[in-house]
Amino acid sequence: MKFLDEAKVYVRSGDGGAGCVAFRREKFIEFGGPNGGDGGRGGDVWVECVDGLNTLIDYRYQQHFKAKKGEHGMGSNRHGANGADVVLKVPAGTEIIAEDGETLIADMTHVGQRVRLAKGGNGGFGNAYFTTSTNRAPKHANPGLEGHEQWIWLRLKLIADAGLVGLPNAGKSTFLATVTAARPKIADYPFTTLHPGLGVVRSDEREFVLADIPGLIEGAHDGVGLGDKFLAHVERCRVLLHLVEATSEHAGKTYKLVRKELEAYGNGLADKHEIVALSKSDAVDPDTLKEQVARLKRASKAKPLILSSATGLGVQDALRAITREMMEAKAAEAEAQPVEAWQP
Repeated sequence: MKFLDEAKVYVRSGDGGAGCVAFRREKFIEFGGPNGGDGGRGGDVWVECVDGLNTLIDYRYQQHFKAKKGEHGMGSNRHGANGADVVLKVPAGTEIIAEDGETLIADMTHVGQRVRLAKGGNGGFGNAYFTTSTNRAPKHANPGLEGHEQWIWLRLKLIADAGLVGLPNAGKSTFLATVTAARPKIADYPFTTLHPGLGVVRSDEREFVLADIPGLIEGAHDGVGLGDKFLAHVERCRVLLHLVEATSEHAGKTYKLVRKELEAYGNGLADKHEIVALSKSDAVDPDTLKEQVARLKRASKAKPLILSSATGLGVQDALRAITREMMEAKAAEAEAQPVEAWQP
């Protein structure tokens, strides 16, 4: 299945049915009076967050969604049937954006969440509704109200607790494959990861979701390489594991390059809890490793972890560090949220 994280769709709720103008006509009943029924209400357009989906690929093949119209009222005070609703099913983490591409309509974060995008038009009143003491035989009825239409953007942002960032070929996919059951594509050339991937990590009786995204290169915020749009998938992460390749020319400069792209992207990524690790430590000699660690420490102003997914060196230390930072981030979020006073 191809990964698709953005789609533009057209939605339209149903029109309401028109009211009916009718009169009761029966033998031996001289003044039957009006008996035109009301029109049915048009169907609504809903978005529902469901389990079992992880991409918006379905919306590549269908972009128009229209709810059914309400049926017209009929004689004998018969009410028109309501139009059927239409439901757009999306994976957890989908944002619903207005046509301008900026206004957030809803954020679908948990399974079972439902949001009404467009309300169906009300049905019109039949002539029986307009009967009064002075107007015993009204000959008019209301038309149904029109439905609402709009274009919207669906944008998927993966829901993960921690994310992997770094240059291409920094060992992110290898780390994901080592600590989870995920099987991303791994090769010895850059940009082997073309789509974000998720995996569930189990460490010290705790579980969390780890996200891997395509690598960043200099100028990614201007569209160089694969660009930086994939950073949206780590916006929801509480912790970022920044992998810097030990075989790079200068670990400190490499670190600063990626940090520059994170800052250029914005949306709070540069302020997230960060764990810095020197990956592929088994591929360099001890002297080079020591020098790269010192460079990375000066650049990040933190003690980096020494990591090797191939040998398992430092893997558990990295997972424990992620867990620790996650707990601290959760505690900080809980303190930032105001506590409502209890009222009897």
